[in-house]
Amino acid sequence: MLTHRQRRVLDFIQREQREKGITPSTREIQNHFGFASQTSVMQYLSALERKGFLDRHARKARALITPAMKVRITDVPIYGQIPAGMSALTEQTIEGHVSLDTRSANVHKNRGTFALRVRGDSMIGAHIVDGDIVILEDAKEVHDGDIVAALIDGETTLKRYVVERGRPYLKAENPRYPNLVPAR
Repeated sequence: MLTHRQRRVLDFIQREQREKGITPSTREIQNHFGFASQTSVMQYLSALERKGFLDRHARKARALITPAMKVRITDVPIYGQIPAGMSALTEQTIEGHVSLDTRSANVHKNRGTFALRVRGDSMIGAHIVDGDIVILEDAKEVHDGDIVAALIDGETTLKRYVVERGRPYLKAENPRYPNLVPAR
């Protein structure tokens, strides 16, 4: 349980991290709260650390990590290409892994998340260029505007899924490439 003042110090640290992207220095904390010395700040930081609300890295300035900032890393497999059935991904050769923070990348490993290397320039309008690695989820349904990896005649392609007047098609984000419209 935090005291009222400990909660205020923690809130200040988190707000500064969120708004400025950097942890406040002990002197900034001292000035903000009007503490007589940095020793007072260190006592509050020690109490927050002891109670599990803060991690500090010794001998590093501004190295405070609050639980909200802790990174949750997961490794996502990189496949060279998509097989004939998405469910067969686990049988494909993995070329490597890409490590991602699950919260910042909105990745859910249990949803069949995987990665592909981009070859070509059909998606440059979406800022996806040759050599990029895209992160995808094995999804049962797609929505208008989603970027998808689709299997067409045994070849994979990365395009935007678009529905106009009730008719879906795959749109390249480069005017040099045609849209892919399913046959009726």
